[in-house]
Amino acid sequence: MGRVGVLLLNLGGPDKLDDVGPFLYNLFSDPEIIRLPFPWLQKPLAWLIASRRVKKSQENYKQIGGGSPLRRITEAQGEALKEQLGSLGQEANIYVGMRYWHPYTEEAIAKITQDKIERLVILPLYPQFSISTSGSSFRLLEKLWKQDSKLQSIDYTVIPSWHKQQGYVQAMTDLIAQELGQLPNSDEAHIFFSAHGVPKSYVEEAGDPYEQEIEECTRLIMQNLNRQNYYTLAYQSRVGPVEWLQPYTEDAIKELGSKGVKDLVVVPISFVSEHIETLQEIDIEYRELAEESGIHNFRRVPAPNTHPVFIKALADLVLDALQSPSLKLSQVTQIKKKVKMYPPESWEWGMTTSAEVWNGRIAMLGFIALVIELMTGRGLLHMVGLL
Repeated sequence: MGRVGVLLLNLGGPDKLDDVGPFLYNLFSDPEIIRLPFPWLQKPLAWLIASRRVKKSQENYKQIGGGSPLRRITEAQGEALKEQLGSLGQEANIYVGMRYWHPYTEEAIAKITQDKIERLVILPLYPQFSISTSGSSFRLLEKLWKQDSKLQSIDYTVIPSWHKQQGYVQAMTDLIAQELGQLPNSDEAHIFFSAHGVPKSYVEEAGDPYEQEIEECTRLIMQNLNRQNYYTLAYQSRVGPVEWLQPYTEDAIKELGSKGVKDLVVVPISFVSEHIETLQEIDIEYRELAEESGIHNFRRVPAPNTHPVFIKALADLVLDALQSPSLKLSQVTQIKKKVKMYPPESWEWGMTTSAEVWNGRIAMLGFIALVIELMTGRGLLHMVGLL
């Protein structure tokens, strides 16, 4: 089989407060985060937003210790995975590639070629596929593969998603059961699954399977938990004037409070590591909202991190991938992204000169509204929990 490597993909996060500004710039430079009708404005707008929002974001990172723990946890997951694979008879080098901060995906790829890896498993640390998370990383990798002849000699395979993987479902079940076990009236606790959101147009127009995979994953976990507790699935994050997957987490919490729910156990369903969305957005912002809504017993299930059952699940995914026919990047980046721009990318009102003028004016108005919204910090930064 030759030298085996595993590339773990994740979002990334600023290691310290000084990193927040550059991290935000990298994030907003990605058209998967903000899609504009004028691509040449992507980087200038990213710089503008990062400059205006850096202080607010730094304040939020201060609340969780001055930086994101994502890199440290992901590297610990990699070390645990290497050890687990070794115990199962499979030696492998583990590489961490982050989309928006160090170690960048490009840095990981450079190490992979330097180490002369012959067989590579590409494993995103997103259980559920979305064109804005795994898809963004896959498209970057596909570009790198086309540019580097050394990469083209590597026999690689991609794991696009793994939301139904038995070990992952069991790890989540164990963590939820552990949290419920600390409640005196555990049968009355409401289990609240909170996933990061995506625009509804991604699902309805681009065919993004994210919503379906989140819903299926939630059902499997509840079936495996085998309890009669009521549960809710909601989505963190809303971006601007376009509709996002619903219900929204903040609205669902308020509604449960109005219905008299007193015990709420929150499950970060789409996150496998602690980071700003779990430690700040859920633990601080949503906890405060729950208390204001009359829910005074708010508990949060930990992310899997290096939970032994979870690490064994990752090892099983790698071993299965090595023994199965290869899946290539071109096969997992084929979703044709006919989604609404932010603001909308086209105006189908005819091709007359007058229509084109008005279409352009309306698009610019939408763009100006976007800039105002982003600079005031309303909504967008919640996409990745940066507020």
